[in-house]
Amino acid sequence: MVGDAVHLVKTCPEHGTFSTPVWRGVASYARWGAGARAQARPTVTATTVERGCPHDCGLCPDHRQQSCCVLLEVTSRCDLACPVCFASAGRQGTDASLEEIGGWLDVLNEGGGRVHIQLSGGEPTVRDDLPEIVRLVRARGFDFVQLNTNGVRLAMEPAYVAALAEAGLDCVFLQFDGVDDAVHKALRGAKLARLKDLAIRRCGDAGIGVVLVPTVVPGINDGQIGAIVDHAIALMPVVRAVHFQPISYFGRRPHEPTAADRITLPEVMAALIAHSGGTIALDDFNPGSAENPYCSFSGRFAVDAAGRLRSTGAKASCCGVPAEAPKEEASACCGSTRPSADVARARRYVAGQWTRPVGEGGAEGDAFDRFLAAQERMLGLSGMAFQDAWTLDLERLRQCHIHVVSPDKRVIPFCAYNLTDRDGGALHRPQTRRREAVS
Repeated sequence: MVGDAVHLVKTCPEHGTFSTPVWRGVASYARWGAGARAQARPTVTATTVERGCPHDCGLCPDHRQQSCCVLLEVTSRCDLACPVCFASAGRQGTDASLEEIGGWLDVLNEGGGRVHIQLSGGEPTVRDDLPEIVRLVRARGFDFVQLNTNGVRLAMEPAYVAALAEAGLDCVFLQFDGVDDAVHKALRGAKLARLKDLAIRRCGDAGIGVVLVPTVVPGINDGQIGAIVDHAIALMPVVRAVHFQPISYFGRRPHEPTAADRITLPEVMAALIAHSGGTIALDDFNPGSAENPYCSFSGRFAVDAAGRLRSTGAKASCCGVPAEAPKEEASACCGSTRPSADVARARRYVAGQWTRPVGEGGAEGDAFDRFLAAQERMLGLSGMAFQDAWTLDLERLRQCHIHVVSPDKRVIPFCAYNLTDRDGGALHRPQTRRREAVS
């Protein structure tokens, strides 16, 4: 510990000792790690334990959590050249074929069934056939399809958004780093504020729920955490949640980080609490129920008529699963191989929290209308701290339930897949180029 900060210290025979803050707030650190954590080893593994974690990913028998959300990187191309990018995506790249994507889905079905699918990249919307990919995912039996996107094409082409909705897209995870162009210019290299709001409007018109996803960088947008929440509230019910991601230094990033370049999860929670003016507290947030507790936080809040956050009294995981919910086994929608109860609940509940509620009245009448109205005034606030070479903790990595299907059909934890060294070289991600220089 250094003052009130918990540091991870590593020593390398070749490069010496490294120390980096991973949690600022000793009191909350002890509270966050209290209690037993649910673990469930994968039912199907593809690699053996030879060199040890993180080299044997596939998943290997030493992994300690099944998949909840799985990313399919359908392209390595992007229509932006962001100064900060975990995938180091660029204008040039390749697309996965529909046959390849079908093969990835087959692997996931064989390994445990109906996980949540996140279509990612690169920027997935550079593909004209993205609606066809959504239909393919649905046809293979997956019940929840999410799009990770910068929103540029969604803003410009409402017909494209409508086609995605018709194909069965449930939710848009929208890159949303701040409320003004100065932030977007610093992190994404372009003035995007107008396009972000237009993308949200297009999704609302098509009936697709939106989660705002800020990458939080000290000195650039950490002062806008509250403003982003206010912006989300103003755009409810289309916006369902805000999912904060403290910057991790992998992929393409400006420089090797110092302690001052880090913002930790309790600092994000503290900013949210301060912005609420006392209507929410630390006890209204909860660590995840399936992943390692130091990976995430989440809370779900009612928004009153004045736009103030109010605690609902319900605890939630990073996927929005109420901690007090019954831990029944997975339903038939999870496939023939049962996942753990915690992962199954995470899969089911996230679909309800992050999908825009839509109703047509009918037999349920006023009661159903009141239920929908209440759901439209609920906002999820969550955060996830992805790991880089300096913060990588193998205990956390072994419990990861957010995975990526690699081109060779291995299933790899997100942080291991994107892990890069100081020069941008990747451990698992296919490398077609070295890290581009950032001015």
